[in-house]
Amino acid sequence: MNILNLPRPSWMTEDLVLLEEQANRFMQSEYVPHIDRWHEDHMYPREVWTKTGAAGLLCASMPEEFGGAGGTFAHEAVINRGFSYVGFDSFGAAVAFRIVAPYILHYGTEEQKKRWLPGLASGKLVGAIAMSEPGTGSDLQGVRTTAVKKGNRYVLNGSKTFITNGQHANLIVVVAKTDPKERAKGISLMVVETDDAQGFRRGRKLKKLGMDSADTSELFFEEVSLPAESLLGTEEGQGFAQLMKELPQERLIVALHAGAMIERALALTIDYVKQREAFGKKIVEFQNTSSSWPNARPRRRWPRCSSTIASSATSLANLTP
Repeated sequence: MNILNLPRPSWMTEDLVLLEEQANRFMQSEYVPHIDRWHEDHMYPREVWTKTGAAGLLCASMPEEFGGAGGTFAHEAVINRGFSYVGFDSFGAAVAFRIVAPYILHYGTEEQKKRWLPGLASGKLVGAIAMSEPGTGSDLQGVRTTAVKKGNRYVLNGSKTFITNGQHANLIVVVAKTDPKERAKGISLMVVETDDAQGFRRGRKLKKLGMDSADTSELFFEEVSLPAESLLGTEEGQGFAQLMKELPQERLIVALHAGAMIERALALTIDYVKQREAFGKKIVEFQNTSSSWPNARPRRRWPRCSSTIASSATSLANLTP
């Protein structure tokens, strides 16, 4: 889908165009009729995840042997942009399947991959990554949540806030200190399956400025006993390095969403000014509006804006790993 009729980016191959069209049909049918109500309810239903999984739009870049579609990051980019094109920016799929799943794929053991990735691909499992804490935001070295080894198990204690998918998630990657005396070298990633986790508690669904249906929450871990296999990978103290390797792609996902949101905002604005009337004529016919319109003279700002958006989108895509 190309809202503003911009030229397609050079990375959009024929199969990606077909995926974009398939994804848009699904989203127009399954999301668009309900988005306003979900915003009013301040939550979208859990079944959204399983429906999206059944449509093959989750874990598109995960290998087929683990339940994914065997695609690339470009496939993920197309699907992510689709969410924003239809106005469903609140959906936490980008976190669950474009962020959580790669941690498991890249750093998990074979057993961990087989155990968790198929569930994420189907929507049976909803993923979240718990980094931020009250008083500890971007300084991940300063997290206070601990996962202390006792015998052949870990005991997890701490609290997290501003966690996307916090109310729905049943597979949470928790940033914790396995060695509280260390900073970066003491951090490990612990994977918590919440359904059977005694001591795990969900806090408030937090209010935000916009994205009302987004599932952003507090999480609490009080003496949560975890099996040794909950440590992501095989070695403690690797969490900070794992985070640093994955965060650049996570930021790229944010940029892809932002670009699509800009395109949608422009499309809605164009539609509005072409229909809205005031003082006997269309808004688009007023000088302050028409001066930025295509073919307007003497200043043709709009085509320049379009080419900037197109080139920016292409540049972002060419950065994909």
